[in-house]
Amino acid sequence: MSPAIQTDVDLAPLTTLGVPARAAHYCAAGSEDEIRAALDWAHSRDLPVLVLGGGSNMVFVDDYAGLVLQPLLRGRALVGESDSHYLVRVGAGERWHDAVEWTLAQGWPGLENLALIPGNVGAAPIQNIGAYGLELTDRFHSLEALNRRTGERVTLDQAASRFGYRDSVFKHPDGRDLIVLSVCFALPKVWLPMTGYRDITEELAARHIDTPAPRDIFDAVIAARQRKLPDPAVVGNVGSFFKNPVVDAATHAQLQAGHPKLVSYPQTDGRFKLAAGWLIDQAGWKGKALGPARVHPAQALVLTNPGGARGADIMALAQAIQRDVQAQFGVALEPEPIVVGAPLNE
Repeated sequence: MSPAIQTDVDLAPLTTLGVPARAAHYCAAGSEDEIRAALDWAHSRDLPVLVLGGGSNMVFVDDYAGLVLQPLLRGRALVGESDSHYLVRVGAGERWHDAVEWTLAQGWPGLENLALIPGNVGAAPIQNIGAYGLELTDRFHSLEALNRRTGERVTLDQAASRFGYRDSVFKHPDGRDLIVLSVCFALPKVWLPMTGYRDITEELAARHIDTPAPRDIFDAVIAARQRKLPDPAVVGNVGSFFKNPVVDAATHAQLQAGHPKLVSYPQTDGRFKLAAGWLIDQAGWKGKALGPARVHPAQALVLTNPGGARGADIMALAQAIQRDVQAQFGVALEPEPIVVGAPLNE
């Protein structure tokens, strides 16, 4: 099979940040065979390959000199069930939000707290996406992946995926050659609403809903996200730009003594997760701009491209925020998105 390879492709429309960048070569692969053919094509020319999902978690600082490969494998199906769970497989190229809505329509709730997260299903396990008290790992069963180096098709279960906070095996050397083909979810037959976050409880209260159904949670999450986060179709962004830092109990106590209003969440291992948005806000960056890049006025975790910003501008803003938060709180902020290209020199 001869892959459909395009040359000199504009990547801005393929990413939610929308900064200018071009790929020397690009392939939209709709099947596993097309993925294999594109990899063979790049290998025969000694070209690097960058796998692009929905483009919602990537910052291009430079053009890409190799092949940008976008797996667009489709498909959604119930593939099994147990006494306690439905097993639902979704292709890597399906839009995440559409997949969540589809599971609800089939009567298989469990993913509703992750509604409206941008991107494709194949990227979800890489980042172990999460929101409003739920992470992908909580509903994960297994996934199918292709090892681009060996050509082997592999199945990864929960243990092999090594999920952590915005982390997985895919972000480590032994997993970076894996391309996700499909993801299988284990959705609970006995459903319980997850309403532990204030945004959700307030939205439900405003709608006078005391006993929410799955669709009520889904709608509340959408409303909360639309209220706080900019639509990437209108204002370029990659969602939360920084991870919420996790600190030990002693560091947390010290920070709280100096900052009594510190926003944090206790973890099961005794550590504390700090709200990065609160730290950025306190450092004075909420709503502020640096050149053409800007911090969103309603959510300090979101860095935006209102128009005209380059990847280097976004990263300059990110680094300025990191410096100020480090100086004021002694806390290091780690970016969430993948940065493609040479990082800026401090």
